[in-house]
Amino acid sequence: MVSETVVTGDAVVLDVQIAQLPVRAVSALIDIAVMIIGYIIGVILWATTITQFDEALSAAVLIIFTVLVIVGYPVAFETATRGRTLGKMAMGLRVVSDDGGPERFRQALFRALAGFVEIWMLTGGPAVICSLISPRGKRIGDVFAGTVVISERGPKLPPPPVMPPALTWWASSLELSALTPEQAELARQFLARAPQLAPDVRNEMAYRIAGDIASRISPPPPPGVPPQYVLAAVLAERHRRELARLRPSGPAAPPNFSVPPPSYPAVSPSSYPAVPPPVAPAPTPPTDGFVPPS
Repeated sequence: MVSETVVTGDAVVLDVQIAQLPVRAVSALIDIAVMIIGYIIGVILWATTITQFDEALSAAVLIIFTVLVIVGYPVAFETATRGRTLGKMAMGLRVVSDDGGPERFRQALFRALAGFVEIWMLTGGPAVICSLISPRGKRIGDVFAGTVVISERGPKLPPPPVMPPALTWWASSLELSALTPEQAELARQFLARAPQLAPDVRNEMAYRIAGDIASRISPPPPPGVPPQYVLAAVLAERHRRELARLRPSGPAAPPNFSVPPPSYPAVSPSSYPAVPPPVAPAPTPPTDGFVPPS
């Protein structure tokens, strides 16, 4: 099952699952049923008024109505609801852009036009094959539109770590473009599991992960800062920037200082090397243990 961190159409950063083919198929069947019912009702209304118009006008009205049902339905719903149709609402799905932003009208139109060919004209065969081949479950319309369908009912990440107040000035100046999602996820998992680790293992992993991340960011961490604080500051700033990129017109969300910084035994690393060499076990911390930055 594929999962990744994206920003939903409501500008909320979530760890979500990429929608799998069976769920998408059920969603599509619901939408097709709605469209067929609407089309039948429209045809009945058209048939009752056909005697009032000439044959050419009646045919034109039927063609326009058919296009509105097949193309207009998904475009109108996905644009109005930011990526959801009735079927997607029922199955907890949403269409988002590849960059994590909300689906745009142009993307909804591309998906609907491609769906007319791959789903209606070719009975869904190309859509199924493309979804099975694509690592993100994309059909042809998603490939051309630059979108992906996500499941909003998937497991979510816990809240991001709280920004240590003393590192706010440093985090705000960070260059994070070289930091990969895999490294950020590793740091998040470490902070979540740190209280369960043995002290020597915890310290060794903290320096190794912080050293790896420090080699991908600039400027380097201030000297003497414990590695757990460095990881918390990087993750908190990364989360803040992900949320802010969908809100360019408004003020950026202030760092969360509602929770005091965590307690951790004092250490004094002079720097975090890009490739840290093996280190001797650090002194055993106090018996009261480690409280992660969260």
